Amino acid sequence: MKEKIIKNSKELLPYIIILIVVLLVRTFIVTPIKVNGNSMYKTLDGTEFMILNKLSKIERYDIVVVDTKSDELIKRVYGLPGEKISIENNSIYINDKKIEDVYAYGETSNYESITLGSDEYFILGDNRVVSLDSRTIGPVKKSQIKGTTNFILYPFNRVGKVEK
Repeated sequence: MKEKIIKNSKELLPYIIILIVVLLVRTFIVTPIKVNGNSMYKTLDGTEFMILNKLSKIERYDIVVVDTKSDELIKRVYGLPGEKISIENNSIYINDKKIEDVYAYGETSNYESITLGSDEYFILGDNRVVSLDSRTIGPVKKSQIKGTTNFILYPFNRVGKVEK
C-alpha cells in the first residue's frame, strides 16, 4: 500500500511542479487582462484581451494598468517621476517643452502645471473626451501601476504588439 502511494506521488510530481510554476508566473510576471471601455480609442477599442507584464520598467507612452480603489484603468504614461507637466490649449508640456502628442483622439482639456513626486506618474487615455485619467484623479503612484501592456491576444485579427 505504501509503495503504491509513493508511486502515485512520483507520477503526480511533474504536474504539481507545472501548476506551481504557472501560478508563480501568473502572480509575479505576466497575466492576461481584459480591456473595458473606449478611453484608449483609437489604439484599443475596448474589447481586447492583452498580456500584462508586471516586471517591465515604466517609460513614457507605455500603456499601463492602474489599480484605483474602485477600478482598474488602462491608460498611457505621459509624465514620469520628477517631471513638470501641464496641458494648455490642447497641447501637453513636459518640463515647459511642448511634446508631439500623436495618440490623442479628441480635445485635451487644460491642466494646471504640476511637478510629479519621485514615485508619481501622469497618465492619459488616448480618447481624451471620455477618459478618466490624471486630469481628474491626479498623478498615480508607482505602487498603483500593476504593469505595462503592449501585446493583444484577442481579437485574433489584431494579435500582436501594440505600437508605442
